[in-house]
Amino acid sequence: MAMKALIMNAQGKTDEAFGLAKEALTVDMKSHICWHVYGLLYRSIKNFEEAIKAYKFALKLDPDNNQIQRDLAILQIQMRDYQGHIQSRFTMLQARPKFRQVWTALAVAHHLAGDPAEAERVLTTYEETLKATPSRQDFENSEAVMYKNTLIAEQGDYSRALEHLETAVKHNLDRLGYLEGRAEYLAKLERNEEAATAYRTLIERNPEHPEYYEGLIDAAKRLPLDFLEGNGFADAARAYLTFMLDKGIPSTFANLKHLYSDSSKKDTLLKLVSEYTEAAAKDEAKSEEKKDESKGETAGLYYLAQHYNYHLSRDLTKALEYIDRAIERIPDSVDFHMTKARIYKHTGDLVKAAEVMDKARSLDTKDRYINTKAAKYQLRNDENEKALKTMGMFTRADTPGGPISDLLDMQCMWFLTEDGEAFARRGETAMALKRFHQIFNIFEVWHDDQFDFHSFYLRKGQVRAYVDMIRWEDRVYEHPFYTRAALDAVEVYLKMHDKPSANGINGGDGADGDGDSERKKAARKARKEQQRLEREIAEQAAKRDPNKAKPAAGDTKKVDEDPHGLKLAATTEPLKEATKFLAPSCKKYLLALQCLNSAIALDQSNPKVHERIVEFRHVVKPELATLPAKVAEVIKSSYPAIEEAADLAKVNGEFLAGNKGSPAHILSGVRTQKVLGSADKAACEKQLLDLVKMDATTPDIAEEALETLKAWKSGEATAFKKAAAAKWPQVSRFA
Repeated sequence: MAMKALIMNAQGKTDEAFGLAKEALTVDMKSHICWHVYGLLYRSIKNFEEAIKAYKFALKLDPDNNQIQRDLAILQIQMRDYQGHIQSRFTMLQARPKFRQVWTALAVAHHLAGDPAEAERVLTTYEETLKATPSRQDFENSEAVMYKNTLIAEQGDYSRALEHLETAVKHNLDRLGYLEGRAEYLAKLERNEEAATAYRTLIERNPEHPEYYEGLIDAAKRLPLDFLEGNGFADAARAYLTFMLDKGIPSTFANLKHLYSDSSKKDTLLKLVSEYTEAAAKDEAKSEEKKDESKGETAGLYYLAQHYNYHLSRDLTKALEYIDRAIERIPDSVDFHMTKARIYKHTGDLVKAAEVMDKARSLDTKDRYINTKAAKYQLRNDENEKALKTMGMFTRADTPGGPISDLLDMQCMWFLTEDGEAFARRGETAMALKRFHQIFNIFEVWHDDQFDFHSFYLRKGQVRAYVDMIRWEDRVYEHPFYTRAALDAVEVYLKMHDKPSANGINGGDGADGDGDSERKKAARKARKEQQRLEREIAEQAAKRDPNKAKPAAGDTKKVDEDPHGLKLAATTEPLKEATKFLAPSCKKYLLALQCLNSAIALDQSNPKVHERIVEFRHVVKPELATLPAKVAEVIKSSYPAIEEAADLAKVNGEFLAGNKGSPAHILSGVRTQKVLGSADKAACEKQLLDLVKMDATTPDIAEEALETLKAWKSGEATAFKKAAAAKWPQVSRFA
């Protein structure tokens, strides 16, 4: 009966399988096979907690069953039950102490639990049991020795790690691992000359690997332009700029912009490039010889356009002037048009930015990068259909479902994110949710994919790669793409909750507070598109050559039953759906505190940092009593920004009083008032409306204030937008 349940589950009859498995247990509660199968069924539906319970029952009935023990160990590491995993691996070692794999598995268990010293001891104990030295061609032994070396290094004992590398590891099969480890350890031990030589050896071996150059730079006390000052810097910069601009190298500004954090170096570079450009123009005027247009004066103009477009030296009027002069000299330059599009983006004119970037794309239709940039700018301008058509130039033409299907297969998350955000701005809630859920599903696949590797790494001896993978998986939901999509989805669901749609299809507001008619129009359009897609797939299936071999059952692509997100948008529980996105990162107070303290160390005066400082204390204070004692203790001892007993409204009031002339600080202070409830809604709205009148207010700050008013469901949003459009007519978002 239990085995039949397994077969039924493999056929997709999950409910019937569980029913039969439960019936099997009622017949024989002491059957380890029945309990094992019950655990396998729970594992198949990803209910790992119940699967672990079932496996433990099975092991009580048959303690020596190696297969059940292995299945339990795999689930324990999947759930990050490190202590349980260690115990399972130790039990397996006791049963089969002659196999290297079980020793390695126990070492990895200790390592992942945060004890590299114990992991090293386990490997050393196994080495002492060997009667003969393994062959140098023994891959499994080679990997184990390299893994032991990384364990020594992780303990911070780089001297011993280097010694072990030069003795036990030097002649193993992983020559590259030896060379990389040696360079790293020499650098850590500050033996810089030897480290530089080691990194040069690696660069000769692979000149395309950027990390080797970074290591060499660190060992060689960084580049001269980074540490020189005054006249010494000016002389070195002049020589560097002359060499680069004479050759017309487009990346000159990109190579130097990190120096702009030093205002004196920024001013020196501007002066040097301006002098160079003027001199080059005079030389070219005198010379009758025809010269490469991309060099000399043109290269200087391009640098100056980038200089004035950069946020630390921004003057967009001058930036446009210089880039237009450069384009006049080389009208078909892709780089120049891309820079012009970026300048328009920074002015807020997204329509013009998209047009110019598409012009750049048309100048080189074989370049995937510029094609991607054009699509991105079109999405920022809410041109979803046009952007998809642009991306379709580089996707497979025969893919059923069109370009979006191919982009999904390739897990092209930047496009899915931008596409979803554009749909959200247009008020097309269904498609916005569809895109955000597609990103959620991609991360879920990545998380689930680790399962098979818990046993694979032992069979193939890939220990170091496995440990790296586990650590990457532990942080996968911290990826910016996931965080961005999750916040976007939550915002949409909150709007649906605050203002449910009458038709249940598009629950959020329109882009500018449009009514139900726009949402119904979008829903009708989505339904028509879904019907068109179904017809297209059916026609392609009908045209398929009947003589060609049909794909295997396992190769059949699963049909998306909700391609336009209509079912997602029709949910009656938006808050419940929103929590799915938050679950991987919700209420991680210590991680939040760690990030916040890092932000404070960078710039405590930043208005966004102030918002987070007050909000963190406001949210965490009532939670302290319910948190684990150690967590509460760490929060109390590691959060010096605001005292626990401080009056947060008073702290925020002082912040506003001290920054009356800064629109960014006022915006953050007012939003904090709203969070604390220390001012009424009307007073907060008036303070935001007054931001438009301030000379220091930028379009970016105004746009952020407008979004804040919309989020508050403020009736003043329309008035604010009208005033902003009058002040900044070029900004597309206010049009």
